[in-house]
Amino acid sequence: MELQTLNYQNEHPVAVINLNRPPQMNALNSQMLSELDLVLDTIAGEESIRAVIITGGDKAFAAGADIKEIINIVRPAEALAFSIRAQSVITKIERLDKPVIAAVAGLAFGGGCEMALACDIRVAAENASFALPEIKLGLLPGGGGTQRLPRLVGAGKAKEMMFSGEPVDAQEAYRIGLVNKVVTTSSLMEESKKMASTFCERPGYALMTIKHLVNTGMSIEINEALAIEARSFALLFSTDDHQEGLNAFVEKRKPEFKHR
Repeated sequence: MELQTLNYQNEHPVAVINLNRPPQMNALNSQMLSELDLVLDTIAGEESIRAVIITGGDKAFAAGADIKEIINIVRPAEALAFSIRAQSVITKIERLDKPVIAAVAGLAFGGGCEMALACDIRVAAENASFALPEIKLGLLPGGGGTQRLPRLVGAGKAKEMMFSGEPVDAQEAYRIGLVNKVVTTSSLMEESKKMASTFCERPGYALMTIKHLVNTGMSIEINEALAIEARSFALLFSTDDHQEGLNAFVEKRKPEFKHR
């Protein structure tokens, strides 16, 4: 596929999406959203891919929405369409049935931060900073930030970040639970790929089920969520990987999962 705003490599079993608009600090525009949408569909249909890494350059993961496009929006109907489009693509990251790691260096502002929030895991370089600065433009985060950030860091800290629009650095992001791990900038991709490799070794169907349970369970009543968990737990007993895991444990060897 021909891509102009991002690079995509299938490094079996890990796929790497590299946002690539360096002069614009990887600002999200309509073309990038369309290309990302296409790549995510490709990944979803590729069984050999077991984990995904989304990253940018050393200076920016993504510096928000492209202001050159935003400034041309003059009617609420146009703004609504833009927000729905951004939410649709970003939500596709969240719903992908494979673990997705955001490897963040430099700025993750606005839509870039919202994209990172939709990933399952966030690994931050020491120079990373995160912000939802839309308030400074008289706006609010329209790509899912008002909903995902509070679920991750709590309502109070999320409101502070969105009310002020000010960034938090990598260490503060780690302290509040916004990122899972902070590493040196030079080791960002190495550490992210190491984590992805660990996920790839785990049984794929069980991993997919865990992701689905966590994502859906946070928005429903707990007793209903627990019932779904119990049914999912039981269903895994029908998988080949469950039997392989048990046999390997008893035989004191490393399991060879077939992801079925």
